[in-house]
Amino acid sequence: MHAILSTTVGGPETLEWRETPDLTPNKGEVRIAVKAAGVNFPDTLIIRDLYQMKPPRPFAPGGEVSGVVDALGEGVTGLNIGDKVIAMTGFGGFATQVCAPAMACLKMPDAMPFDEAACFVFTYGTSHYALKNRGELKSGETLLILGAAGGVGAAAIELGKAAGARVIAAVSSQDKADFCTSLGADATIIYPRVMDRAAQKAFAGRIKDIAGPDGVHVAYDAVGGDYAEPVIRSMAWGGRFLVVGFPAGIPAIPLNLALLKSCQIVGVFWGASIYRDPENHMTNMAELFDLYEKNQIRPQVSSRFEMQDAAQALTLISDRKVLGKIVLTAP
Repeated sequence: MHAILSTTVGGPETLEWRETPDLTPNKGEVRIAVKAAGVNFPDTLIIRDLYQMKPPRPFAPGGEVSGVVDALGEGVTGLNIGDKVIAMTGFGGFATQVCAPAMACLKMPDAMPFDEAACFVFTYGTSHYALKNRGELKSGETLLILGAAGGVGAAAIELGKAAGARVIAAVSSQDKADFCTSLGADATIIYPRVMDRAAQKAFAGRIKDIAGPDGVHVAYDAVGGDYAEPVIRSMAWGGRFLVVGFPAGIPAIPLNLALLKSCQIVGVFWGASIYRDPENHMTNMAELFDLYEKNQIRPQVSSRFEMQDAAQALTLISDRKVLGKIVLTAP
Protein backbone atom coordinates (compact mmCIF):
# COMPACT_ATOMS: atom_id res chain seq x y z
CA MET A 1 0.00 0.00 0.00
CA HIS A 2 0.94 3.68 -0.24
CA ALA A 3 0.17 6.58 2.07
CA ILE A 4 0.76 10.30 2.50
CA LEU A 5 2.65 10.46 5.80
CA SER A 6 3.25 13.18 8.33
CA THR A 7 6.73 12.43 9.67
CA THR A 8 7.37 15.76 11.37
CA VAL A 9 5.30 18.66 12.68
CA GLY A 10 4.59 21.16 9.95
CA GLY A 11 2.50 22.24 7.00
CA PRO A 12 1.53 20.39 3.83
CA GLU A 13 5.06 20.70 2.45
CA THR A 14 6.29 18.24 5.13
CA LEU A 15 4.11 15.35 3.88
CA GLU A 16 5.71 12.36 2.14
CA TRP A 17 4.25 9.78 -0.26
CA ARG A 18 5.62 6.40 0.84
CA GLU A 19 5.12 2.70 0.31
CA THR A 20 4.16 0.97 3.58
CA PRO A 21 3.19 -2.59 4.59
CA ASP A 22 -0.36 -3.76 3.92
CA LEU A 23 -2.73 -3.46 6.87
CA THR A 24 -4.44 -6.29 8.74
CA PRO A 25 -7.81 -5.52 10.36
CA ASN A 26 -8.11 -6.09 14.10
CA LYS A 27 -11.11 -7.63 15.82
CA GLY A 28 -14.24 -5.72 14.91
CA GLU A 29 -12.52 -3.87 12.04
CA VAL A 30 -12.71 -4.00 8.27
CA ARG A 31 -10.00 -3.11 5.79
CA ILE A 32 -11.07 -0.72 3.06
CA ALA A 33 -9.49 -0.36 -0.35
CA VAL A 34 -9.73 3.43 -0.51
CA LYS A 35 -11.18 4.90 -3.69
CA ALA A 36 -11.49 8.53 -2.56
CA ALA A 37 -10.77 10.65 0.51
CA GLY A 38 -12.37 13.93 1.50
CA VAL A 39 -10.11 16.83 2.48
CA ASN A 40 -11.25 18.85 5.49
CA PHE A 41 -9.91 21.74 7.57
CA PRO A 42 -8.95 19.48 10.53
CA ASP A 43 -6.50 17.72 8.18
CA THR A 44 -4.52 20.96 8.02
CA LEU A 45 -4.44 21.14 11.82
CA ILE A 46 -3.59 17.55 12.70
CA ILE A 47 -0.29 17.65 10.77
CA ARG A 48 0.70 20.75 12.75
CA ASP A 49 -0.26 19.18 16.10
CA LEU A 50 -3.00 21.82 16.48
CA TYR A 51 -5.92 19.39 16.57
CA GLN A 52 -7.40 17.72 19.65
CA MET A 53 -6.30 14.35 18.23
CA LYS A 54 -2.51 13.87 18.10
CA PRO A 55 -1.64 10.45 16.63
CA PRO A 56 1.93 9.14 16.91
CA ARG A 57 4.11 9.70 13.85
CA PRO A 58 4.40 8.64 11.15
CA PHE A 59 0.70 8.85 10.37
CA ALA A 60 -1.48 9.69 7.39
CA PRO A 61 -4.00 12.52 7.79
CA GLY A 62 -7.46 12.05 6.33
CA GLY A 63 -10.56 11.44 8.42
CA GLU A 64 -13.11 10.61 5.74
CA VAL A 65 -12.93 7.95 3.01
CA SER A 66 -15.02 5.92 0.63
CA GLY A 67 -14.03 2.57 -0.78
CA VAL A 68 -14.62 -1.15 -0.94
CA VAL A 69 -14.30 -3.61 1.95
CA ASP A 70 -11.57 -6.10 1.04
CA ALA A 71 -10.85 -7.84 4.36
CA LEU A 72 -12.80 -8.56 7.56
CA GLY A 73 -11.49 -8.72 11.10
CA GLU A 74 -12.70 -11.24 13.63
CA GLY A 75 -16.30 -10.88 14.75
CA VAL A 76 -17.45 -8.44 12.05
CA THR A 77 -21.13 -8.74 11.17
CA GLY A 78 -23.30 -6.66 8.88
CA LEU A 79 -20.55 -6.01 6.33
CA ASN A 80 -19.10 -8.27 3.64
CA ILE A 81 -16.14 -8.22 1.32
CA GLY A 82 -17.11 -6.19 -1.72
CA ASP A 83 -19.43 -3.78 0.11
CA LYS A 84 -19.05 -0.11 -0.86
CA VAL A 85 -18.73 1.95 2.32
CA ILE A 86 -18.10 5.39 3.76
CA ALA A 87 -15.92 5.52 6.87
CA MET A 88 -14.96 8.20 9.35
CA THR A 89 -11.40 7.32 10.35
CA GLY A 90 -10.15 10.35 12.31
CA PHE A 91 -6.82 9.99 10.52
CA GLY A 92 -5.16 7.49 8.19
CA GLY A 93 -7.46 8.09 5.24
CA PHE A 94 -4.89 9.56 2.82
CA ALA A 95 -3.75 6.07 1.89
CA THR A 96 -4.65 3.27 -0.47
CA GLN A 97 -5.78 1.13 2.49
CA VAL A 98 -7.30 1.96 5.84
CA CYS A 99 -8.74 -0.11 8.67
CA ALA A 100 -11.81 1.14 10.49
CA PRO A 101 -14.23 -0.25 13.08
CA ALA A 102 -17.15 -1.87 11.28
CA MET A 103 -19.49 0.21 13.44
CA ALA A 104 -17.89 3.39 11.99
CA CYS A 105 -18.74 2.38 8.41
CA LEU A 106 -21.88 3.21 6.48
CA LYS A 107 -22.98 1.40 3.34
CA MET A 108 -23.08 3.78 0.40
CA PRO A 109 -26.34 4.41 -1.46
CA ASP A 110 -26.24 2.55 -4.77
CA ALA A 111 -26.38 5.72 -6.88
CA MET A 112 -23.68 7.62 -4.94
CA PRO A 113 -20.26 7.84 -6.65
CA PHE A 114 -17.09 7.41 -4.60
CA ASP A 115 -16.00 11.06 -4.85
CA GLU A 116 -19.33 12.36 -3.50
CA ALA A 117 -19.38 9.66 -0.83
CA ALA A 118 -15.96 10.74 0.44
CA CYS A 119 -17.32 14.27 0.93
CA PHE A 120 -20.64 13.41 2.47
CA VAL A 121 -20.55 12.42 6.12
CA PHE A 122 -18.24 15.06 7.64
CA THR A 123 -19.82 18.12 6.05
CA TYR A 124 -23.46 17.11 6.02
CA GLY A 125 -23.20 15.29 9.34
CA THR A 126 -21.73 18.39 11.00
CA SER A 127 -24.21 20.81 9.46
CA HIS A 128 -27.30 18.65 10.00
CA TYR A 129 -26.40 18.09 13.65
CA ALA A 130 -25.70 21.82 14.03
CA LEU A 131 -28.90 23.10 12.42
CA LYS A 132 -31.29 20.39 13.59
CA ASN A 133 -30.05 19.29 17.01
CA ARG A 134 -28.21 22.37 18.26
CA GLY A 135 -29.86 25.25 16.39
CA GLU A 136 -33.38 23.80 16.19
CA LEU A 137 -33.81 25.62 12.88
CA LYS A 138 -37.46 26.04 11.88
CA SER A 139 -39.15 26.73 8.57
CA GLY A 140 -39.50 30.45 7.97
CA GLU A 141 -36.57 31.45 10.17
CA THR A 142 -33.54 33.39 8.94
CA LEU A 143 -30.23 31.49 8.88
CA LEU A 144 -26.89 33.31 8.49
CA ILE A 145 -23.86 31.22 7.52
CA LEU A 146 -20.30 32.52 7.99
CA GLY A 147 -17.80 30.85 5.67
CA ALA A 148 -20.69 29.69 3.52
CA ALA A 149 -18.62 28.67 0.48
CA GLY A 150 -16.58 26.03 2.33
CA GLY A 151 -17.51 22.38 2.76
CA VAL A 152 -19.65 22.61 5.90
CA GLY A 153 -20.95 26.03 4.89
CA ALA A 154 -22.15 24.83 1.49
CA ALA A 155 -23.81 21.86 3.18
CA ALA A 156 -25.51 24.25 5.61
CA ILE A 157 -26.94 26.28 2.71
CA GLU A 158 -28.55 23.20 1.18
CA LEU A 159 -29.81 21.91 4.52
CA GLY A 160 -31.13 25.33 5.50
CA LYS A 161 -33.12 25.54 2.28
CA ALA A 162 -34.37 21.97 2.72
CA ALA A 163 -35.61 22.99 6.20
CA GLY A 164 -37.52 25.94 4.73
CA ALA A 165 -35.28 28.70 6.12
CA ARG A 166 -34.29 31.99 4.50
CA VAL A 167 -30.53 31.67 4.00
CA ILE A 168 -27.99 34.52 4.08
CA ALA A 169 -24.51 33.41 2.98
CA ALA A 170 -21.54 35.48 4.24
CA VAL A 171 -18.28 35.02 2.34
CA SER A 172 -15.02 36.79 1.50
CA SER A 173 -15.24 37.24 -2.29
CA GLN A 174 -17.64 37.66 -5.18
CA ASP A 175 -16.87 34.27 -6.72
CA LYS A 176 -17.76 32.65 -3.40
CA ALA A 177 -20.96 34.70 -3.24
CA ASP A 178 -21.89 33.54 -6.74
CA PHE A 179 -21.21 29.94 -5.72
CA CYS A 180 -23.50 30.27 -2.70
CA THR A 181 -26.25 31.78 -4.85
CA SER A 182 -26.00 28.77 -7.17
CA LEU A 183 -26.64 26.53 -4.15
CA GLY A 184 -29.84 28.39 -3.29
CA ALA A 185 -28.78 31.13 -0.87
CA ASP A 186 -31.42 33.86 -0.77
CA ALA A 187 -28.91 36.65 -0.14
CA THR A 188 -25.14 37.05 0.15
CA ILE A 189 -22.79 39.36 2.03
CA ILE A 190 -19.11 39.85 1.17
CA TYR A 191 -17.06 40.63 4.27
CA PRO A 192 -13.50 42.04 4.24
CA ARG A 193 -10.39 39.96 4.87
CA VAL A 194 -9.43 42.32 7.72
CA MET A 195 -12.20 42.97 10.24
CA ASP A 196 -11.37 46.09 12.26
CA ARG A 197 -13.95 47.92 14.42
CA ALA A 198 -15.24 50.01 11.52
CA ALA A 199 -15.61 46.91 9.37
CA GLN A 200 -17.37 45.08 12.20
CA LYS A 201 -19.91 47.89 12.50
CA ALA A 202 -20.50 47.92 8.74
CA PHE A 203 -20.83 44.12 8.66
CA ALA A 204 -23.39 44.13 11.48
CA GLY A 205 -25.33 46.87 9.72
CA ARG A 206 -25.37 44.94 6.47
CA ILE A 207 -26.64 41.80 8.23
CA LYS A 208 -29.43 43.77 9.91
CA ASP A 209 -30.43 45.37 6.61
CA ILE A 210 -30.83 41.99 4.94
CA ALA A 211 -32.22 40.04 7.89
CA GLY A 212 -34.86 42.66 8.64
CA PRO A 213 -36.19 43.93 11.98
CA ASP A 214 -36.37 40.48 13.58
CA GLY A 215 -32.68 39.78 13.01
CA VAL A 216 -30.97 36.41 12.54
CA HIS A 217 -32.68 33.45 14.20
CA VAL A 218 -29.82 30.97 13.70
CA ALA A 219 -26.19 31.88 12.96
CA TYR A 220 -23.77 29.19 11.77
CA ASP A 221 -20.21 30.37 12.49
CA ALA A 222 -17.55 28.30 10.78
CA VAL A 223 -15.06 31.22 10.75
CA GLY A 224 -14.69 32.70 14.25
CA GLY A 225 -12.21 35.50 14.93
CA ASP A 226 -13.44 39.09 14.69
CA TYR A 227 -16.35 38.04 12.47
CA ALA A 228 -18.36 36.52 15.31
CA GLU A 229 -19.20 39.64 17.34
CA PRO A 230 -21.00 41.53 14.51
CA VAL A 231 -23.15 38.46 13.93
CA ILE A 232 -24.16 38.23 17.59
CA ARG A 233 -25.06 41.93 17.49
CA SER A 234 -27.44 41.03 14.65
CA MET A 235 -29.19 38.13 16.38
CA ALA A 236 -32.94 37.91 16.86
CA TRP A 237 -34.45 37.76 20.33
CA GLY A 238 -34.04 34.14 21.41
CA GLY A 239 -31.65 33.42 18.52
CA ARG A 240 -29.09 30.62 18.47
CA PHE A 241 -25.44 31.34 17.60
CA LEU A 242 -23.74 28.07 16.60
CA VAL A 243 -20.01 27.76 17.32
CA VAL A 244 -18.67 25.47 14.58
CA GLY A 245 -15.02 26.39 13.89
CA PHE A 246 -12.25 28.97 14.19
CA PRO A 247 -10.05 29.26 11.07
CA ALA A 248 -9.88 33.02 11.75
CA GLY A 249 -9.06 32.48 15.43
CA ILE A 250 -11.02 31.98 18.65
CA PRO A 251 -13.28 35.02 19.15
CA ALA A 252 -13.54 37.08 22.33
CA ILE A 253 -17.28 37.71 22.78
CA PRO A 254 -18.73 40.40 25.09
CA LEU A 255 -21.24 38.24 26.95
CA ASN A 256 -23.53 41.18 27.62
CA LEU A 257 -24.62 40.76 23.99
CA ALA A 258 -26.07 37.34 24.79
CA LEU A 259 -28.01 38.91 27.67
CA LEU A 260 -29.29 41.86 25.63
CA LYS A 261 -30.44 39.59 22.80
CA SER A 262 -31.57 36.82 25.15
CA CYS A 263 -29.79 34.58 22.65
CA GLN A 264 -27.91 31.34 23.07
CA ILE A 265 -24.26 30.68 22.20
CA VAL A 266 -24.28 26.98 21.38
CA GLY A 267 -21.28 24.69 20.87
CA VAL A 268 -21.30 22.22 17.99
CA PHE A 269 -18.94 19.26 18.57
CA TRP A 270 -20.31 16.81 16.03
CA GLY A 271 -17.39 14.39 16.29
CA ALA A 272 -17.97 13.78 19.99
CA SER A 273 -21.74 13.63 19.53
CA ILE A 274 -21.39 10.54 17.32
CA TYR A 275 -20.00 8.54 20.23
CA ARG A 276 -22.15 10.10 22.94
CA ASP A 277 -25.40 9.61 21.03
CA PRO A 278 -24.86 7.05 18.23
CA GLU A 279 -28.60 6.48 17.85
CA ASN A 280 -29.17 10.14 16.98
CA HIS A 281 -26.22 10.02 14.56
CA MET A 282 -27.72 7.07 12.69
CA THR A 283 -31.09 8.85 12.55
CA ASN A 284 -29.41 11.93 11.12
CA MET A 285 -27.50 9.91 8.53
CA ALA A 286 -30.70 8.16 7.41
CA GLU A 287 -32.31 11.58 6.99
CA LEU A 288 -29.32 12.83 4.99
CA PHE A 289 -29.31 9.82 2.67
CA ASP A 290 -33.03 10.42 2.10
CA LEU A 291 -32.37 14.08 1.21
CA TYR A 292 -29.60 12.95 -1.15
CA GLU A 293 -31.88 10.50 -2.90
CA LYS A 294 -34.46 13.30 -3.29
CA ASN A 295 -31.71 15.46 -4.85
CA GLN A 296 -32.11 18.15 -2.17
CA ILE A 297 -28.45 17.89 -1.16
CA ARG A 298 -25.38 16.91 -3.16
CA PRO A 299 -21.69 17.35 -2.34
CA GLN A 300 -20.16 20.17 -4.34
CA VAL A 301 -16.83 18.71 -5.47
CA SER A 302 -14.88 21.63 -6.90
CA SER A 303 -11.42 20.01 -7.25
CA ARG A 304 -9.95 16.54 -7.48
CA PHE A 305 -6.31 15.64 -6.84
CA GLU A 306 -4.43 12.37 -7.00
CA MET A 307 -3.68 11.20 -3.48
CA GLN A 308 0.06 11.72 -3.82
CA ASP A 309 -0.70 15.41 -4.45
CA ALA A 310 -2.46 15.85 -1.10
CA ALA A 311 -0.16 18.75 -0.15
CA GLN A 312 -1.65 20.90 -2.93
CA ALA A 313 -5.16 20.18 -1.70
CA LEU A 314 -4.30 20.97 1.91
CA THR A 315 -2.66 24.25 0.88
CA LEU A 316 -5.88 25.35 -0.82
CA ILE A 317 -7.81 24.52 2.35
CA SER A 318 -5.32 26.40 4.54
CA ASP A 319 -5.49 29.45 2.26
CA ARG A 320 -9.32 29.41 2.37
CA LYS A 321 -9.52 29.28 -1.42
CA VAL A 322 -11.90 26.33 -1.70
CA LEU A 323 -15.42 26.38 -3.07
CA GLY A 324 -17.29 23.38 -1.72
CA LYS A 325 -15.14 20.26 -1.33
CA ILE A 326 -11.81 18.85 -2.48
CA VAL A 327 -11.37 15.11 -3.05
CA LEU A 328 -8.28 12.93 -3.28
CA THR A 329 -8.52 9.90 -5.57
CA ALA A 330 -6.48 6.78 -4.92
CA PRO A 331 -4.21 5.43 -7.69
